[in-house]
Amino acid sequence: METHTLIDNGILKQHLIDPEICIRCNTCEATCPVNAITHDDNNYVVRADVCNGCMACISPCPTGSIDNWRAVPVARAYTIDEQFSWEELPGELAPHELVAAGGEPATEATTLQQAPEAPAEPGTQVFRSAQYGATVPPWSAAHPYTNLFPPKSPTTATVVGNFNCTEAGFESETHHVVLDFGSMPFPVLEGQSIGIIPPGTDALGKPHHARQYSVASPRNGERPGYNNLALTVKRVTVDHDGNPVRGVASNYVCDLKVGDKVQVVGPFGSSFLMPNHPRSHIVMICTGTGSAPMRAMTEWRRRLRNSGKFEGGKLMLFFGARTQQELPYFGPLQSLPKDFIDINLAFSRTPGQPKRYVQDLMRERDADLLALLRDDNSHFYVCGLKGMEEGVVMALRDIAQEAGLSWEALGAALQREGRLHLETY
Repeated sequence: METHTLIDNGILKQHLIDPEICIRCNTCEATCPVNAITHDDNNYVVRADVCNGCMACISPCPTGSIDNWRAVPVARAYTIDEQFSWEELPGELAPHELVAAGGEPATEATTLQQAPEAPAEPGTQVFRSAQYGATVPPWSAAHPYTNLFPPKSPTTATVVGNFNCTEAGFESETHHVVLDFGSMPFPVLEGQSIGIIPPGTDALGKPHHARQYSVASPRNGERPGYNNLALTVKRVTVDHDGNPVRGVASNYVCDLKVGDKVQVVGPFGSSFLMPNHPRSHIVMICTGTGSAPMRAMTEWRRRLRNSGKFEGGKLMLFFGARTQQELPYFGPLQSLPKDFIDINLAFSRTPGQPKRYVQDLMRERDADLLALLRDDNSHFYVCGLKGMEEGVVMALRDIAQEAGLSWEALGAALQREGRLHLETY
């Protein structure tokens, strides 16, 4: 693995993202601690003058598109506008091309230096929740298969089910979509994701990029013993500012009919995986369609429990939505046995009621969460909108610190041991 480096003779080892295999999942931009990564409607790119080579974005990337580097003269580093226009990465410059482009020839004595990080202002301490997110799976996680079908070589799945899993009659709707792969091997684990390529072209006449969706079914299929999987997809009709917009992929998926064929890439994800050792505890914190991997984990544990072949630990769920009507799977959640899963629901837009978020519920359950934080068999999963991440991790920090625990030590252990996973977008 390379590092972002400056070569003494004025040549930069520039960090770039491969647009051909990037699935535009936003993981890199959300992870970058210095805001060096940005995007437009076409590509995700790295600002050469901001990237400090910390490598925080490398491991979380589901496709490996982030792990690309090119040697260029510092004065001729690829601009973000150039990168926005790319359909593929530029080739490596040969030594004589580097010289012609303004660099000096490298020698055996050439040394590499990591670009310095920008110094923090004196007296400032910024809480960065992403630094506590694990990039390794739990020690007992099953082995995942990844990138079996890259964006250039998708496979085909058939729609065998599609229904609205939120209350009917409301503008906001979320669909539960089941895809069958027939005889084509497509193994997935709870916590992994896939990409769907919408048909047609964008406003520039280019084929649409794949959109990423978390798998909502367990490893042995939405229907046990079948080569299928489920997705949880919200129909996008407005942007984050409330302006009308029609999401290309989400509306395509929500409108799919039984028998339709879809182009699928993946699977992706090698760290946001559930533990498999007996008595392991799972705390699931999610909003909206971030419930997809939580549903997969819960259903796998439910099937194991019914088989009588696995002694599972505690399951605790904190699930947030604007209203009960917009909460995916509200009905099925109510039918789960209370001694199987501890469910806590937060609604932020219930008429006549104060706003409540998942972190508020977590603080109300501080004693139970503290006991789990003290237990090395506990694993924490956070999935949903990026805005929830900081509040959730701060709630865990405050619960620990108020009990006299060192969050610096505990947070580092959770990250190092693959026990705190953050997947926000």
